[in-house]
Amino acid sequence: MYGNVWSSGKIGKLVLRNRFVMPPMDSSMTKEDGEVNDQLIAYYAARAKGGFGLIMTEYTSVDYPDGMAKVGQLSLYDDRFIPGMSRLADAVHAEGAKIFVQLQHPGRETAKKITGRDTVAPSAVPSMLKGKGIPRELTAEEIGELVDKFAGGAFRAKCAGMDGVEVQCGHGYLVAQFLSGLSNKRTDEYGGSLENRIRFAAEIVKAVKRKCGEDFPVSCRLSGEERIHGGLSLEETVVIAKELEKAGADAIHVSSGTVASSEWLIAPAALPNGYNLPAARAVKKAVGIPVIGIGRITEPLMAEHVVAVGTADFVSLGRASLADPEFPNKVKEGRINEISPCVGCLSRCFYTEGTIPGDAVVSCMLNPFTGHENTMKIEPAKKAKKVVVAGGGPGGLEAAWVAAARGHQVTLLEKTNRCGGQLLAAAVPPGKQEMAKGIYFLLEMNRKYHVDIRLNTEATKEAIDSFKPDTVIMAIGSTPIKCPVPCEDIPAVQAIDILRSREEPGEYNAVIGGGLVGLETAAYIAAQGYRAVVIEMMDRAGKDLNKSAAKFLLKDLKEKGVEILTSTKLCGVSAEGVKCETPQGEILIGGIDKVVVAIGSRPHGLLKEEMESQNYEVVTIGDARRAGKAYVAIEEGARAALQI
Repeated sequence: MYGNVWSSGKIGKLVLRNRFVMPPMDSSMTKEDGEVNDQLIAYYAARAKGGFGLIMTEYTSVDYPDGMAKVGQLSLYDDRFIPGMSRLADAVHAEGAKIFVQLQHPGRETAKKITGRDTVAPSAVPSMLKGKGIPRELTAEEIGELVDKFAGGAFRAKCAGMDGVEVQCGHGYLVAQFLSGLSNKRTDEYGGSLENRIRFAAEIVKAVKRKCGEDFPVSCRLSGEERIHGGLSLEETVVIAKELEKAGADAIHVSSGTVASSEWLIAPAALPNGYNLPAARAVKKAVGIPVIGIGRITEPLMAEHVVAVGTADFVSLGRASLADPEFPNKVKEGRINEISPCVGCLSRCFYTEGTIPGDAVVSCMLNPFTGHENTMKIEPAKKAKKVVVAGGGPGGLEAAWVAAARGHQVTLLEKTNRCGGQLLAAAVPPGKQEMAKGIYFLLEMNRKYHVDIRLNTEATKEAIDSFKPDTVIMAIGSTPIKCPVPCEDIPAVQAIDILRSREEPGEYNAVIGGGLVGLETAAYIAAQGYRAVVIEMMDRAGKDLNKSAAKFLLKDLKEKGVEILTSTKLCGVSAEGVKCETPQGEILIGGIDKVVVAIGSRPHGLLKEEMESQNYEVVTIGDARRAGKAYVAIEEGARAALQI
């Protein structure tokens, strides 16, 4: 069924075992020196072991200090980095995969606090992101030196045993700044016409080939469309791809967006699967070298179709590779239901701190083992225990299957007729239906490891006692906080009850709370044809959202006519309407017939205290410990199961 995506492919003369590519993604695993470490090696080796044909490293600096996009960026600007890169190459090769280093220079997309001096760019045009200042225009001599630095980085990669390199020509970084007329205002041979703007990128490719040999593969990553006003169009990108092929490029990797339009670069669930494939198809029609497609390719059938119909020659699985490093092998073995899905939540793959302070490495909500491959391992328990998991939300489900996979006898108690907890509600708002895949995956893993799931069974002290457990994992969730003011004349309901279909919206709803839950509930209400206004005390709604997800959600709410009142405090509810305090004074919102409360939740405490008074080993996770995000509950569930 998946014969095309699992067939061998070639980039230049390099043969790859299949068409699965792990694309460059910042891991935040390297320390301040930019050296490869054991954690990074374990992370990439896991994807190689999982079946990916080609691994591409995260963006790697070729210049210091101007070329540092962040403190601790992976680097190849000096020979001292070769040994570490060699260790990484050896680890990936040992698992049967090939590996490229992505060579990058940020240009204006860095800051003086990182480099210690003014940023550089093709022209003195500031970044579209705040706080980066006006860059210094590079001289022609400096451009030539940078070409040599890219070639030098490529040569070091070759010396380290890497199989090729990718030149980052997209996403708004330095090479892309030369390509785009929006950022390149030069009047010499590197500016003006598209032909001139391509010159820098073409010279880099040619220099790499001269330095490393014609047989050393070079891929070029391009943004099919920059998706900012005045930025590169797809038509221009097609021309660029053709010219880079002429310069010697062996493959074109077609991405999307820039750092200034990151919602298209790091796409949330609001964007459909395969949203960027039309760009790959357009480039594929224009060039004779392999094209790598990317853009929320999360389904095995889509990956197979992309290759089968010739949309692209290879498929890049970015966040899908974070969700499941074994994606290719599971496809080959027919274990489709065991693939941990990417649901587009962006909750743990984009510079978000995990459960351990300071742990901001790349990870995944549904796969907390990502980024922790060298420290979190499912290994047989020294002693098999009887384990009761109280609560069938995401944290409880994760704890149950991981504990069972280690050999423990696990019983899970869920008081309702369905497992899933907060994820059941999270899958209801518009554009969030993929969240349900997370529930299906967790249930599949529980089935695989024979967890005894007892539905309609409340985890009371008596019920838990009856199992005579050695360990109890408390995952009983939390209780929503009630409306802070009396609501006698207008009914008040919890947002989660709206999303779980326990309550119906009113004709005109006042949603109290402008965080993720409040905004998504308002979007759901509006999608059903009802009116809603969001009341938020903070000066900005959606502060707890990833910025990419927030952009699409806020746009959707605006289009649906949902008013969002910020810096607005609820102070009373009466038959007349909802009274609020604003910086301009008190206001009354009339016509409200239902108050929808979305101001957070508090942990359940009583059962936890009862259990801790027994002779059991009691571990509390997720909302039962501290109300928070699903990714926290899942990671705490996994860690708890590994420790018992």
